[in-house]
Amino acid sequence: MASGKIDPKECPPYLNDFFTYQRVVKIKSERTLESYYIDLRLFLRYIKLTKTGMSLDTPMNEISITDIPLEYIRDVTKLDILSYLSYVATARNNTAKTRHRKLASLKVFYKCLYRDLDLIPDDPTKDVDYPKMHEHLPKFLTLDDSIKLLQNMNDEDPYYYRDYCIITLFINCGMRLSELVGINMQDVDLNERTLRLLGKGNKERIIHINDACASAIVQYIDERQPSPAEPNALFLSKRGTRITNRRVQQIVDNALKDSNLDNKGYSTHKLRHTAATLMYQHGHVDTLVLKDILGHKSISTTEIYTHISNESLKEAMDASPLANIHNNKKPKR
Repeated sequence: MASGKIDPKECPPYLNDFFTYQRVVKIKSERTLESYYIDLRLFLRYIKLTKTGMSLDTPMNEISITDIPLEYIRDVTKLDILSYLSYVATARNNTAKTRHRKLASLKVFYKCLYRDLDLIPDDPTKDVDYPKMHEHLPKFLTLDDSIKLLQNMNDEDPYYYRDYCIITLFINCGMRLSELVGINMQDVDLNERTLRLLGKGNKERIIHINDACASAIVQYIDERQPSPAEPNALFLSKRGTRITNRRVQQIVDNALKDSNLDNKGYSTHKLRHTAATLMYQHGHVDTLVLKDILGHKSISTTEIYTHISNESLKEAMDASPLANIHNNKKPKR
Protein backbone atom coordinates (compact mmCIF):
# COMPACT_ATOMS: atom_id res chain seq x y z
CA MET A 1 0.00 0.00 0.00
CA ALA A 2 1.23 3.48 -0.87
CA SER A 3 2.54 5.58 1.97
CA GLY A 4 0.04 8.10 3.29
CA LYS A 5 2.53 10.13 5.29
CA ILE A 6 2.11 13.77 4.32
CA ASP A 7 5.32 15.59 3.43
CA PRO A 8 4.59 19.33 2.96
CA LYS A 9 7.71 19.66 0.80
CA GLU A 10 6.19 17.25 -1.72
CA CYS A 11 2.87 19.12 -1.89
CA PRO A 12 2.00 22.18 -4.00
CA PRO A 13 1.06 25.26 -1.92
CA TYR A 14 -2.71 24.96 -2.41
CA LEU A 15 -2.64 21.35 -1.18
CA ASN A 16 -0.77 22.39 1.95
CA ASP A 17 -3.34 25.17 2.42
CA PHE A 18 -6.10 22.56 2.16
CA PHE A 19 -4.49 20.36 4.81
CA THR A 20 -3.92 23.33 7.11
CA TYR A 21 -7.58 24.34 6.86
CA GLN A 22 -8.81 20.80 7.49
CA ARG A 23 -6.44 20.40 10.41
CA VAL A 24 -7.02 23.77 12.10
CA VAL A 25 -10.60 24.71 11.23
CA LYS A 26 -12.33 21.39 10.57
CA ILE A 27 -10.28 19.61 13.27
CA LYS A 28 -9.77 16.56 11.07
CA SER A 29 -7.53 13.81 12.42
CA GLU A 30 -4.14 13.06 10.86
CA ARG A 31 -5.45 9.67 9.84
CA THR A 32 -8.25 11.33 7.86
CA LEU A 33 -5.83 13.80 6.30
CA GLU A 34 -3.51 10.98 5.25
CA SER A 35 -6.44 9.24 3.60
CA TYR A 36 -7.24 12.47 1.72
CA TYR A 37 -3.59 12.75 0.73
CA ILE A 38 -3.48 9.30 -0.85
CA ASP A 39 -6.62 10.00 -2.87
CA LEU A 40 -5.68 13.55 -3.90
CA ARG A 41 -2.12 12.61 -4.82
CA LEU A 42 -3.40 10.07 -7.32
CA PHE A 43 -5.88 12.58 -8.73
CA LEU A 44 -3.19 15.26 -9.12
CA ARG A 45 -0.91 12.79 -10.87
CA TYR A 46 -3.75 11.87 -13.23
CA ILE A 47 -4.46 15.54 -13.98
CA LYS A 48 -0.77 16.20 -14.63
CA LEU A 49 -0.63 13.34 -17.12
CA THR A 50 -3.74 14.44 -18.99
CA LYS A 51 -2.83 18.14 -19.04
CA THR A 52 0.70 17.50 -20.31
CA GLY A 53 -0.27 14.80 -22.80
CA MET A 54 1.72 12.06 -21.07
CA SER A 55 0.63 8.44 -21.32
CA LEU A 56 -1.63 7.11 -18.59
CA ASP A 57 0.55 4.00 -18.60
CA THR A 58 3.28 6.06 -16.91
CA PRO A 59 3.97 4.60 -13.42
CA MET A 60 2.03 6.85 -11.06
CA ASN A 61 4.52 6.58 -8.20
CA GLU A 62 7.17 8.22 -10.39
CA ILE A 63 5.15 11.40 -10.93
CA SER A 64 5.89 14.39 -8.70
CA ILE A 65 2.98 16.64 -7.72
CA THR A 66 5.03 19.54 -6.32
CA ASP A 67 5.03 21.46 -9.61
CA ILE A 68 1.36 21.05 -10.52
CA PRO A 69 0.04 24.62 -10.83
CA LEU A 70 -3.24 25.81 -9.37
CA GLU A 71 -4.38 26.56 -12.93
CA TYR A 72 -4.60 22.82 -13.64
CA ILE A 73 -6.92 22.41 -10.66
CA ARG A 74 -8.92 25.52 -11.53
CA ASP A 75 -9.53 24.31 -15.10
CA VAL A 76 -10.83 20.87 -14.14
CA THR A 77 -14.39 20.26 -15.36
CA LYS A 78 -17.14 17.86 -14.41
CA LEU A 79 -16.18 15.78 -17.43
CA ASP A 80 -12.58 15.59 -16.15
CA ILE A 81 -13.85 14.26 -12.83
CA LEU A 82 -15.98 11.65 -14.58
CA SER A 83 -13.04 10.66 -16.79
CA TYR A 84 -10.87 10.22 -13.69
CA LEU A 85 -13.50 8.01 -12.02
CA SER A 86 -13.66 5.96 -15.22
CA TYR A 87 -9.87 5.64 -15.19
CA VAL A 88 -9.68 4.33 -11.62
CA ALA A 89 -12.52 1.91 -12.37
CA THR A 90 -10.98 0.44 -15.53
CA ALA A 91 -7.22 0.92 -15.28
CA ARG A 92 -6.95 0.41 -11.52
CA ASN A 93 -9.93 -1.92 -10.97
CA ASN A 94 -11.34 0.23 -8.17
CA THR A 95 -14.62 -1.00 -6.72
CA ALA A 96 -17.68 1.23 -6.40
CA LYS A 97 -16.89 1.62 -2.70
CA THR A 98 -13.34 2.80 -3.43
CA ARG A 99 -14.54 5.19 -6.14
CA HIS A 100 -17.12 6.51 -3.71
CA ARG A 101 -14.35 7.29 -1.23
CA LYS A 102 -12.13 8.92 -3.83
CA LEU A 103 -14.97 11.12 -5.05
CA ALA A 104 -15.73 12.07 -1.43
CA SER A 105 -12.11 13.20 -1.02
CA LEU A 106 -12.35 15.26 -4.22
CA LYS A 107 -15.60 16.88 -3.07
CA VAL A 108 -14.03 17.92 0.24
CA PHE A 109 -10.96 19.21 -1.59
CA TYR A 110 -12.78 21.28 -4.20
CA LYS A 111 -15.39 22.56 -1.78
CA CYS A 112 -12.59 23.81 0.48
CA LEU A 113 -10.64 25.48 -2.34
CA TYR A 114 -13.81 27.09 -3.72
CA ARG A 115 -15.85 28.06 -0.68
CA ASP A 116 -13.42 28.22 2.23
CA LEU A 117 -10.13 29.35 0.68
CA ASP A 118 -11.51 31.22 -2.35
CA LEU A 119 -8.75 29.89 -4.58
CA ILE A 120 -10.93 28.74 -7.49
CA PRO A 121 -14.09 30.20 -9.10
CA ASP A 122 -16.19 27.02 -9.12
CA ASP A 123 -16.52 23.49 -7.76
CA PRO A 124 -16.55 20.94 -10.59
CA THR A 125 -17.55 18.09 -8.25
CA LYS A 126 -20.79 19.60 -6.96
CA ASP A 127 -23.00 17.93 -9.59
CA VAL A 128 -21.08 14.64 -9.79
CA ASP A 129 -23.14 11.80 -8.33
CA TYR A 130 -21.63 9.06 -6.22
CA PRO A 131 -21.42 5.60 -7.82
CA LYS A 132 -24.19 3.26 -6.76
CA MET A 133 -23.08 0.63 -4.31
CA HIS A 134 -24.67 -2.64 -3.38
CA GLU A 135 -25.67 -2.44 0.25
CA HIS A 136 -23.91 -5.09 2.31
CA LEU A 137 -25.21 -5.79 5.76
CA PRO A 138 -22.31 -5.69 8.23
CA LYS A 139 -21.09 -8.93 9.77
CA PHE A 140 -21.64 -9.50 13.46
CA LEU A 141 -21.38 -12.21 16.08
CA THR A 142 -24.55 -13.80 17.40
CA LEU A 143 -25.34 -13.61 21.11
CA ASP A 144 -24.16 -17.20 21.58
CA ASP A 145 -20.91 -16.55 19.71
CA SER A 146 -20.31 -13.39 21.76
CA ILE A 147 -20.65 -15.36 24.99
CA LYS A 148 -18.42 -18.07 23.55
CA LEU A 149 -15.80 -15.44 22.66
CA LEU A 150 -15.62 -14.19 26.24
CA GLN A 151 -15.67 -17.62 27.87
CA ASN A 152 -12.90 -19.14 25.77
CA MET A 153 -10.20 -16.50 26.13
CA ASN A 154 -6.84 -17.81 27.35
CA ASP A 155 -6.84 -17.14 31.10
CA GLU A 156 -3.25 -18.42 31.33
CA ASP A 157 -2.02 -15.39 29.38
CA PRO A 158 -0.30 -12.85 31.67
CA TYR A 159 -2.33 -10.09 29.98
CA TYR A 160 -5.63 -11.95 30.23
CA TYR A 161 -7.43 -9.29 32.30
CA ARG A 162 -6.37 -6.53 29.92
CA ASP A 163 -7.43 -8.51 26.86
CA TYR A 164 -10.70 -9.63 28.45
CA CYS A 165 -11.49 -6.01 29.31
CA ILE A 166 -10.80 -4.94 25.73
CA ILE A 167 -13.12 -7.57 24.25
CA THR A 168 -15.80 -6.78 26.84
CA LEU A 169 -15.76 -3.08 26.01
CA PHE A 170 -15.91 -3.76 22.28
CA ILE A 171 -18.94 -6.05 22.35
CA ASN A 172 -20.82 -4.12 25.04
CA CYS A 173 -20.15 -0.51 24.09
CA GLY A 174 -19.61 -0.65 20.34
CA MET A 175 -16.68 1.74 20.40
CA ARG A 176 -14.29 2.23 17.50
CA LEU A 177 -10.75 0.84 17.63
CA SER A 178 -9.22 4.34 17.80
CA GLU A 179 -11.60 5.26 20.62
CA LEU A 180 -10.59 2.25 22.71
CA VAL A 181 -6.87 2.83 22.20
CA GLY A 182 -7.29 6.50 23.15
CA ILE A 183 -8.99 5.90 26.52
CA ASN A 184 -7.17 7.54 29.43
CA MET A 185 -7.43 6.64 33.11
CA GLN A 186 -9.28 9.87 33.87
CA ASP A 187 -11.88 9.04 31.21
CA VAL A 188 -13.21 6.23 33.39
CA ASP A 189 -15.66 7.14 36.16
CA LEU A 190 -16.58 3.97 38.02
CA ASN A 191 -18.71 5.87 40.55
CA GLU A 192 -20.93 7.34 37.85
CA ARG A 193 -20.45 4.28 35.61
CA THR A 194 -19.45 6.44 32.64
CA LEU A 195 -16.71 6.42 30.05
CA ARG A 196 -15.53 9.37 27.96
CA LEU A 197 -14.62 8.57 24.36
CA LEU A 198 -12.92 10.73 21.74
CA GLY A 199 -14.58 9.94 18.42
CA LYS A 200 -14.27 11.07 14.83
CA GLY A 201 -13.43 14.73 14.36
CA ASN A 202 -12.20 14.83 17.98
CA LYS A 203 -15.80 14.85 19.17
CA GLU A 204 -16.22 13.72 22.76
CA ARG A 205 -19.14 11.66 24.01
CA ILE A 206 -19.97 10.11 27.34
CA ILE A 207 -21.36 6.58 27.42
CA HIS A 208 -22.73 4.49 30.26
CA ILE A 209 -20.85 1.31 31.17
CA ASN A 210 -22.80 -1.69 32.41
CA ASP A 211 -21.88 -4.11 35.19
CA ALA A 212 -19.84 -6.37 32.90
CA CYS A 213 -17.73 -3.45 31.66
CA ALA A 214 -17.25 -1.97 35.13
CA SER A 215 -16.22 -5.34 36.56
CA ALA A 216 -13.77 -5.99 33.70
CA ILE A 217 -12.22 -2.54 34.10
CA VAL A 218 -11.79 -2.99 37.87
CA GLN A 219 -10.19 -6.42 37.40
CA TYR A 220 -7.80 -5.04 34.80
CA ILE A 221 -6.84 -1.94 36.79
CA ASP A 222 -6.07 -4.15 39.81
CA GLU A 223 -3.58 -6.05 37.62
CA ARG A 224 -2.32 -3.07 35.60
CA GLN A 225 1.27 -2.05 36.29
CA PRO A 226 1.74 1.74 36.46
CA SER A 227 3.83 3.18 33.63
CA PRO A 228 6.04 6.26 34.05
CA ALA A 229 6.12 6.60 30.27
CA GLU A 230 2.31 6.51 29.87
CA PRO A 231 0.71 7.34 33.23
CA ASN A 232 -2.61 8.32 31.60
CA ALA A 233 -3.19 5.54 29.07
CA LEU A 234 -5.70 2.94 30.28
CA PHE A 235 -4.52 0.10 28.06
CA LEU A 236 -0.79 -0.52 28.06
CA SER A 237 1.49 -2.77 26.06
CA LYS A 238 3.99 -5.08 27.73
CA ARG A 239 6.58 -2.30 27.24
CA GLY A 240 4.48 0.12 29.27
CA THR A 241 3.48 2.23 26.27
CA ARG A 242 -0.04 2.98 25.09
CA ILE A 243 -1.34 -0.07 23.29
CA THR A 244 -1.38 0.22 19.50
CA ASN A 245 -4.19 -0.40 17.03
CA ARG A 246 -2.25 -3.31 15.60
CA ARG A 247 -1.80 -4.98 18.99
CA VAL A 248 -5.52 -4.68 19.75
CA GLN A 249 -6.30 -6.28 16.40
CA GLN A 250 -3.96 -9.15 17.30
CA ILE A 251 -5.71 -9.56 20.66
CA VAL A 252 -9.08 -9.78 18.92
CA ASP A 253 -7.71 -12.24 16.35
CA ASN A 254 -6.30 -14.47 19.11
CA ALA A 255 -9.57 -14.40 21.04
CA LEU A 256 -11.51 -15.35 17.91
CA LYS A 257 -9.08 -18.20 17.26
CA ASP A 258 -9.45 -19.51 20.82
CA SER A 259 -13.21 -19.72 20.24
CA ASN A 260 -12.92 -21.25 16.75
CA LEU A 261 -14.47 -18.09 15.32
CA ASP A 262 -11.48 -17.16 13.18
CA ASN A 263 -11.43 -17.27 9.37
CA LYS A 264 -14.97 -15.91 9.28
CA GLY A 265 -14.13 -12.32 8.45
CA TYR A 266 -14.56 -10.94 11.96
CA SER A 267 -12.45 -7.98 13.14
CA THR A 268 -12.40 -5.20 15.72
CA HIS A 269 -14.92 -3.26 13.64
CA LYS A 270 -17.16 -6.33 13.41
CA LEU A 271 -17.25 -6.35 17.22
CA ARG A 272 -18.58 -2.77 17.02
CA HIS A 273 -21.31 -4.05 14.70
CA THR A 274 -21.93 -6.90 17.13
CA ALA A 275 -22.50 -4.55 20.06
CA ALA A 276 -24.88 -2.37 18.05
CA THR A 277 -26.82 -5.34 16.69
CA LEU A 278 -27.20 -7.03 20.07
CA MET A 279 -28.36 -3.79 21.67
CA TYR A 280 -30.93 -3.31 18.93
CA GLN A 281 -32.16 -6.89 18.67
CA HIS A 282 -32.04 -8.00 22.29
CA GLY A 283 -32.07 -4.72 24.20
CA HIS A 284 -34.70 -3.09 21.98
CA VAL A 285 -32.67 0.12 22.01
CA ASP A 286 -34.17 2.98 20.02
CA THR A 287 -32.13 3.96 16.96
CA LEU A 288 -31.76 7.56 18.17
CA VAL A 289 -30.26 6.32 21.43
CA LEU A 290 -28.08 3.86 19.52
CA LYS A 291 -26.88 6.71 17.31
CA ASP A 292 -25.60 8.59 20.38
CA ILE A 293 -23.97 5.49 21.87
CA LEU A 294 -22.10 4.72 18.65
CA GLY A 295 -21.19 8.33 17.90
CA HIS A 296 -22.79 8.33 14.46
CA LYS A 297 -23.12 11.68 12.75
CA SER A 298 -26.28 10.70 10.88
CA ILE A 299 -29.24 8.53 11.87
CA SER A 300 -29.11 6.98 8.38
CA THR A 301 -25.85 5.27 9.39
CA THR A 302 -27.48 3.79 12.49
CA GLU A 303 -30.53 2.57 10.58
CA ILE A 304 -28.44 -0.19 8.98
CA TYR A 305 -29.08 -2.14 12.20
CA THR A 306 -32.84 -2.09 11.58
CA HIS A 307 -32.09 -3.76 8.23
CA ILE A 308 -29.97 -6.35 10.03
CA SER A 309 -32.89 -7.11 12.32
CA ASN A 310 -35.27 -7.54 9.39
CA GLU A 311 -32.75 -9.78 7.61
CA SER A 312 -32.30 -11.86 10.77
CA LEU A 313 -36.05 -12.32 11.04
CA LYS A 314 -36.16 -13.49 7.43
CA GLU A 315 -33.30 -15.95 8.01
CA ALA A 316 -35.00 -17.27 11.14
CA MET A 317 -38.24 -17.91 9.27
CA ASP A 318 -36.41 -19.53 6.35
CA ALA A 319 -34.51 -21.77 8.80
CA SER A 320 -37.70 -23.34 10.14
CA PRO A 321 -37.68 -27.14 9.66
CA LEU A 322 -41.16 -26.77 8.15
CA ALA A 323 -40.08 -24.13 5.64
CA ASN A 324 -40.01 -26.62 2.75
CA ILE A 325 -43.21 -28.52 3.55
CA HIS A 326 -45.72 -27.77 0.85
CA ASN A 327 -49.26 -28.94 0.34
CA ASN A 328 -49.14 -31.06 -2.82
CA LYS A 329 -52.76 -32.11 -2.76
CA LYS A 330 -54.84 -30.81 -5.61
CA PRO A 331 -58.10 -29.15 -4.70
CA LYS A 332 -61.25 -31.20 -5.24
CA ARG A 333 -63.54 -29.89 -7.96
